[in-house]
Amino acid sequence: MFTGIVETTGLVADRVSEGTNITFHIESSLASELTIDQSVSHNGVCLTVTSVADGRYSVTAVDETLRKSNLGGLDVGNRVNLERCMPANGRFDGHIVQGHVDQTGICTSVQDLNGSWLYDFQYDPGVADNVTVEKGSICINGVSLTVFNSEADRFRVTIIPYTYEHTTFRDLKPGDVVNLEFDIMGKYIKKMLTGYRQPV
Repeated sequence: MFTGIVETTGLVADRVSEGTNITFHIESSLASELTIDQSVSHNGVCLTVTSVADGRYSVTAVDETLRKSNLGGLDVGNRVNLERCMPANGRFDGHIVQGHVDQTGICTSVQDLNGSWLYDFQYDPGVADNVTVEKGSICINGVSLTVFNSEADRFRVTIIPYTYEHTTFRDLKPGDVVNLEFDIMGKYIKKMLTGYRQPV
């Protein structure tokens, strides 16, 4: 489990295709503190550390993960948001984040408000039973944020200077694909209200 409070960013040092999987080699200040089998959130995607050496570590994304997230588009030199799993005695500063991306969305607008940044995102509401709740939480590329101007297929978030400087939000531009994990509480409530769809 994660909180959506990004610890640092990492740099994709190498990517290796292995069948339908991709193994990423990440340079990060966290590398020396990681162990094999540890879970780390990469742009909001929970991946397992498979090796650690010389300021780098490796993780592998399988086909299912690559199809549902933006990780397949990561290239050497790209930065990723990183968060280790929450310790049992830690503070819950963000919201409940599972590291299971629901779908991707598109950044449609970025506005510099001279002290904060306003981002607009659009997503396909037909992909899954997802919902954005006004003033509720959402995880975008691993960052816990508050939704406003929520509509059926779009929403807005505001980024403070600290988040802008310490995450990959400063790299985002209109047209970029982002990972979205919708608030688990909102998804559960929607399921209870609408019922579970029967397989066809």
